[in-house]
Amino acid sequence: MDTTFSHIKAVFCDIDGTLLTSQHTVSPRTVAAIRALRERGVLFGLCTGRDAHATEAMYELWGIEGLVDVLVGCGGAEVIDRAHDINELSYPLPGETIARICKHMADLPATPVCPRDGVFYVPESNACVEHLSRVDGVPYQVVDFAEFLHEPQPKVMFTMAPEVMPQVIERASTFADNTVKAAALQTTQRLYEFMDPRVSKTRGLVRVAELNDMELQDICVFGDADNDTCMVADAGVGVAMANGSDATRAAADFVAASNDEDGIAIFIEEHLL
Repeated sequence: MDTTFSHIKAVFCDIDGTLLTSQHTVSPRTVAAIRALRERGVLFGLCTGRDAHATEAMYELWGIEGLVDVLVGCGGAEVIDRAHDINELSYPLPGETIARICKHMADLPATPVCPRDGVFYVPESNACVEHLSRVDGVPYQVVDFAEFLHEPQPKVMFTMAPEVMPQVIERASTFADNTVKAAALQTTQRLYEFMDPRVSKTRGLVRVAELNDMELQDICVFGDADNDTCMVADAGVGVAMANGSDATRAAADFVAASNDEDGIAIFIEEHLL
C-alpha cells in the first residue's frame, strides 16, 4: 500500500460512468479489487444519484453482492448503512415545488421522472423513459402526476434524447426558486435533476463518516459527472475518471483511467492495496 493513502478507511464510488463500464457492467478486475480492499478492513460504499432501493436490487447482476457496506443514494439524500441499521431520507422536495418545475419545463421534449422505493414514477411512457428503465434496470410506473405530487418526493429528474439537453440546461437556469438546486445537475447525457439545495453527495458522505467514527478526510472517492464534483473536491482523496466532466477532473487530486479501462481497479491496486 502507498503510505500516502494509509489513512484511508473507506472508498466510495459513483455508479454510472464510474463503477459501471459503458456496457453497464462491473469488470471482474474491479470486483476483485473491491474484495481485496474489504479484506484489508477498508469500508466500501456507493454514492449515486440513483434511488437506493433500485440500486440494491442490481448488486447481484453487477457481481458486487455482499461487497457494499454503505449506500448513499439520490445524490446524497438517502443513507443506507445496514451494519448500523440506518435507512434515512433527508430533504425530499415538496410536491408543489416539483409541480412548478414540471410546468416550467412543460413544452420541452423531456419527461419528468421521480425515483422512489425502486420504481421510476412518470406521467407518461415514451422511448426515453423506456431507455432509462432498461439501462438502470428499474421498472417504471405511469401515474397521475398531479395526484402523485400531493406528497414530497426525493427529487425529480428529466429524461430526454441527448440532443435536447442544451435546451433543458438553458431552461432550467431560468427556474427561479431558492428552495431548489437547479444548477449544474446534468448527471448523464440523458438526465437532468432537481433536488433540495441542502442535498449533495458530500453531505451523504459526512453522515457516513459520523456513523462509522471517521472523518471525511479518511474517505477516498471516485466520480465522473458534475454531481460528483463536490465529493471529489471535499473527500480526503478525490479521484476523477478520465471520462469525467471538466469540472470533476479539475476538482480531483488524481485522474484515473476511464470506466472502460479498469480505472478504479488500477487505482486501488496501485495505491490502496
